[in-house]
Parts: sequence; structure tokens; C-alpha cells
Amino acid sequence: MRKGQYRFVAGFLFAPVSLYLIFVIWPYVQTFGYSLTDWKGQSQTFKFIGLDNYKALFQDDVFMQAVWHNILFLIFIPVITILLALFFAFMLNAGGRSKAGGVGGVAGSQFYKVVYFFPQVLSLAIVAVLFNAVYRSDGGGLLNGILIKLGLVDAENPVEWLNEPNLVLWMLLIAVVWHGVGFYLVLFSAAMQSIPRDIYEAALIDGAGRNQSFFRITLPLLWDTVQTAWVYLGIVAMDMFVLVSSMTQNMGAYGGGPDHHSDVMSTVMMRNFQYFGKSGYACAMGVVMLLLTLVLSVVMLRATRRDRVEF
Repeated sequence: MRKGQYRFVAGFLFAPVSLYLIFVIWPYVQTFGYSLTDWKGQSQTFKFIGLDNYKALFQDDVFMQAVWHNILFLIFIPVITILLALFFAFMLNAGGRSKAGGVGGVAGSQFYKVVYFFPQVLSLAIVAVLFNAVYRSDGGGLLNGILIKLGLVDAENPVEWLNEPNLVLWMLLIAVVWHGVGFYLVLFSAAMQSIPRDIYEAALIDGAGRNQSFFRITLPLLWDTVQTAWVYLGIVAMDMFVLVSSMTQNMGAYGGGPDHHSDVMSTVMMRNFQYFGKSGYACAMGVVMLLLTLVLSVVMLRATRRDRVEF
């Protein structure tokens, strides 16, 4: 490369790299620095305390319980969302049979794509409002209303879906999956469109059914897309702040009720940062969240790595 070209490339990259360092990397560095202090958040005077905040984290029962909740979300959110999205995408793109005897989606597949994608256009705040109405702990709630009409629940004693320690996490999980399936359905559908129909038609001629077509053709050829979806959903599972703080907001600062049974790391962090004034301690939680997210992303990418299937 000529000398002038080096200067051109350096000049072209200088502005974006500088902005990235200032607005992305530097806040991470600052957060780690504050995590080593007893910073209270409202003053610029603080004392260096080393790793004391990190030691306190592992003795904090609330935070460790929140970590376990994030792990549960990390297990179930990607698995359920990807399985449902893959199933619906396959049925809408290759699960039916066209009138000409070829391969196509089920009848009305274009309409179903719009219906499934509709939740994705809603913000998480709106999703929280909708599901708060669904989970209302009286007969006016959609879920309790249906169960009362069917005679499965007593009208005088309806189920408090978001106030039951054994139910609240699953109720939040349902809301996340409902919101996310449509996006990944469209993602997988776009990937399926690139698979030549000749492959499906050849398998059809050989007598392959829907299950064989899915597991022997669709899934191997979509594996890179599934891997990407897994990482993104893992990041969603490590956050969950908006839904937890919105749907359980009447049970304590930044949600987490009942009795911390729906707390996640982000809600515990925000509660310590703004409610208890333990900003240095909250920064240590943020650093731990960052490291866990990076580690889990790398682990998921390596665990799901396989030889690429080409066509």
C-alpha cells in the first residue's frame, strides 16, 4: 500500500474509532474504575477499596439469586424462542405442498407471517402493559377471566400470577417469548428463502416427510443463522430489566417481587445505584454482567460451532 493510502485510511478511520473509544470503551473503563471504590453516586469524593465490592457480591444473597434467575432465562428463552420460530418458519416456507406438487408454505402463510411479526413492532414497555392486563390478579384479567369462565378457578380466589413465587418467572418468560418469536421467524424465513427449492423437491421425490426435510435439510443449512439468534437471545436473557421493572413495579423499587423471586442482575444493580446510593457496588455488578455476557457469548458460539453445510 502506498504511503498516501495509509494516510487516507487513517484519516477515514480516525473519527469513527475516536467516537467509539470515547462513547463505548471509555464508559466501560470508568465503570470498572468506580467499581474499585466506595462511590456513593452523588459526590465526586470516593475512596479506593480494591476488590471489596466484588467480594461482597458473592456474599449478597439477593444478587446471587438474581444471577440464578438470569441463568434460568438464559436456558429457556433461547431454546423455546428458537424452537417455536424454526417450527413456524418451516411451516410457512416449506411445510406445505403447492398445488403443482412442489414445496411451499401452508395455506395463508403470508398472512400468518404478518400476524406472528406483529408483537415485534411493539416496544417492551407496551408489552409489559399488555401482559399486566393479561395477568391481573382479579376476574378482570384475561387469563383469570378465562379460567373463571371455564370453572377452573374460583372467582373469589383468582390466581395472582405475578405475585406467586413459583409462577412469576414463567409469566415473564411467556411475555419475552411472545414478543420475540415473530422477529426470529422472519429471520429464519429469510434464510430459508435462500435454500434452493430443488433440494426440497428432490427430497420430496425420494419420499422424505416434513420431519426429515426439517432435520436433514432445513436445520443444517440454517445453522449459522440459528447460532446468531442464540447469541442475541442470550444477551436478552442477561438483561430483562424493562419487563421485570415494569411488570413487577408495585412490589419494590425496580420490581423484583415477590420477595426478590423475579429479580435479575440488572434490577438489583439499578436498585443499588439509584435507590440505596451504593453506586460503586452497582458498578461492580455491571462489570460482572459484562464479563458473564461476553463469556457466555463465546461459550455459545463455540458450543454451537459445526462444519458449514454448503449448497
